[in-house]
Amino acid sequence: MLAPTVLGRILQRERLLASIALVVVVALCWSYLLTGAGTMQDMGGMAMPMSLWPWTMAHAALMFLMWLVMMTAMMLPGASPAILLYSHISARSNAGPSAAPLLFALGYLAAWACFSLMAVLAQFLLEWVGLLSSMMEATSTALSGTLLVAAGFYQLTPLKRACLQACRSPLDFLMLHWQPGKAGALKMGIQHGAYCVACCWALMLLLFVGGVMNLAWILGIALYVLAEKLVPGGRRFAWAGGAVLIAAGAFFLARALL
Repeated sequence: MLAPTVLGRILQRERLLASIALVVVVALCWSYLLTGAGTMQDMGGMAMPMSLWPWTMAHAALMFLMWLVMMTAMMLPGASPAILLYSHISARSNAGPSAAPLLFALGYLAAWACFSLMAVLAQFLLEWVGLLSSMMEATSTALSGTLLVAAGFYQLTPLKRACLQACRSPLDFLMLHWQPGKAGALKMGIQHGAYCVACCWALMLLLFVGGVMNLAWILGIALYVLAEKLVPGGRRFAWAGGAVLIAAGAFFLARALL
């Protein structure tokens, strides 16, 4: 059995390595977004007309990468408490370094990769029917209003509350869903990611309202999601946000009708 001082050093190193890895990954993802990589800003800062920018397999793959990087940048900070707590518990139980925390994080991101795939499909369909601009922003006031109202009402549903509670209580989640081994780490990461997707998918679709390439809009949604998960009273914060979204959506729909 390891001496307490040795075990303490192992735990400190695990936490430090996990923290550094999370900071580096999030920083790289935000750098990718800030430099315009994966977007039409690569094309000399000029937005090409949709008719001249066809959907090919390469373009679809680029859009998927853009969505996945964006979801990682926006969602990984809120998942950090669960990942770091899992890293701590895993290191303590294994009494040594392990790849399990990495697998947990990869499982979490795998859930968001599935969402990113669905988002690319939605983007393709919206562009196909002419409801998205070249900046990937809704061209229809009615569509914007509908997305805002739908996201607002979802904020008030029992499913949202249950999933938000799982995201806000990483210790409870780990106690309820603990599975040993590396395979268990991957499964737990996928489960935790699934809770977060179910919690935030409607908010992520609001990217189509403000523009998928609008960095201020992306940052605003990311900060709101982070506050929901980490700020005390996050559930009331979610309800207040829902009310604001419904009001904003109603305004957009009224404009569309008039």
